[in-house]
Amino acid sequence: MVAALGFEWRVALRFLREGRLQTLLIVVGVAAGVAVVTYISVLIDGLQRNTLARTLGAQAHVVLLPLEERVLPVLPRAAGDPGFGDTQVRAQPLRALPDWPGLVRVLDARAGVVGVSPTLGGAALAQRGAATRAVTLTGIDLDRHTRIIELHTRTVAGRARLGPGEAVAGVTLAEDLGVRVGDLIGVSSGTRTQTLRITALVDLGATELNRRMLYVPLRSAQSLFDLPGGAARIEVSLADVWAAQALAEALARQWPLRVESWQQTNAQLVSALEAQRVSTTLIRAVVLLVVVLGIASVLVVSVVQKQREIGILRAMGATRGQVQRIFLLQGALLGAAGSLLGLGLALAMVAAFMHFARGADGLPLFAITLPPALALQVAAVALLAGVLAAIAPARRAAGLEPAQAIRT
Repeated sequence: MVAALGFEWRVALRFLREGRLQTLLIVVGVAAGVAVVTYISVLIDGLQRNTLARTLGAQAHVVLLPLEERVLPVLPRAAGDPGFGDTQVRAQPLRALPDWPGLVRVLDARAGVVGVSPTLGGAALAQRGAATRAVTLTGIDLDRHTRIIELHTRTVAGRARLGPGEAVAGVTLAEDLGVRVGDLIGVSSGTRTQTLRITALVDLGATELNRRMLYVPLRSAQSLFDLPGGAARIEVSLADVWAAQALAEALARQWPLRVESWQQTNAQLVSALEAQRVSTTLIRAVVLLVVVLGIASVLVVSVVQKQREIGILRAMGATRGQVQRIFLLQGALLGAAGSLLGLGLALAMVAAFMHFARGADGLPLFAITLPPALALQVAAVALLAGVLAAIAPARRAAGLEPAQAIRT
């Protein structure tokens, strides 16, 4: 099979076999670099996906709200006139969005939107016997809201449904009130009171949410908060979560509403994710540089050691281009062999993480996998790095004069 290969391939493979120790060391070095880059990439990707799933699993990607009321001066103040040095912020009453059904229809038809849910919520008191808890009561259309927060998959007891006089409670809230599925609780918004039956308990992934969330039908919330037919906010979920900020800015320009994206409400999380992305990029760059320098150093040594052989090849009629290709092929072979071994090491590291990195419940902390596209990308980069590292040694080898090289 080797005999069927071209002249450059045969010579490149022979040079690599003659320097077995050097070849082995650089292949292992390239493999270590590829394994580190691949493992760090899939680890950060899995961590970010898990963080986003936990964060966005209980909130919308974009939220539309009425504009806040502001205190404005009755008359404009002329220059030099005395004025108030401090103005108290006005209390924000619960207000309905204007023409919210029309907004829902427009958003439903927008590309990239997978869910639109009108809601109405506010502070309330939930009571069961002598136990009383402050809750965030949220009126929803369950079928629509399921596209924002999948309550059915988060149900730990009962069956999530919201008919008239029914409610779905956070699991910690139910423990605080001492209620189970089927029990009745009293809910008061301050001016109105209703009795609701618990149909399901849900785990929203955060203790604070589980302690205060109480879902009721939208009509029940409208009655409790005295906003008949109203919705105070519209929640939107997107196919691409990173498109939320652009959509929020576009909607804010289109309508006189306050539009917030999840990036705005989770600014610290976005900063942390960006820091992780930059750190991963720097690690990749440094490892790639190390790989290039390692291959280049081995091939430079090979040129020095093989000067006589190169001179003989040139004297026998080998062209400068053929000599260059010999060393470029060596770089490509080292990169390819290192990438294949490195991907195998990365798969072993991923398997070790999934086996040993477990939480208190015995389950893996989060899932990480090696996508085929990433594996091909890393392998291609390693191959390219090998070729680039071989350029300088190849040009040096091609520049040797036959007579001078043979005498060396």
